[in-house]
Amino acid sequence: MGFNQALEISVSGIEAQRRTMELIASNLANINTTRTAYGGGPYRRKLSVLAEKPLSFSHELTAAENRLYGGLAGGVEVVDIVDDSTPFQKVYNPGHPDADAQGYVSMPNVNLSNEMVDMIYVSKLYDANITAFNATRKMMQDTLTMQ
Repeated sequence: MGFNQALEISVSGIEAQRRTMELIASNLANINTTRTAYGGGPYRRKLSVLAEKPLSFSHELTAAENRLYGGLAGGVEVVDIVDDSTPFQKVYNPGHPDADAQGYVSMPNVNLSNEMVDMIYVSKLYDANITAFNATRKMMQDTLTMQ
């Protein structure tokens, strides 16, 4: 694996974690949204689905020429954004405009504690990818300055 590919893998991790952090921010922003713009009831928590990013054709060709099978990866990418299927919480609030006949309001399935834990976890992954990127960049600079 060359330096450029190592940088690309770190960048893919940074981008994937950034998109995941945006979803967490969206979840937190909609923690009390009982009616979505699409008219479908309360907001549903969004989750990102990450998968291994396939290598480009040139990287696959190089790996085949060097007989490096199964050892190279192309990084990570967000392949889908799915709705969390956790049931909505019912809160008794008969004066709310979205209350049902019994006076209960369906609240989003967003839990503040879970979102904060996810945010810390994703920020640590983001930091780790930045650290790997900077270490690779420093190795590249050190290689170029060697005499």
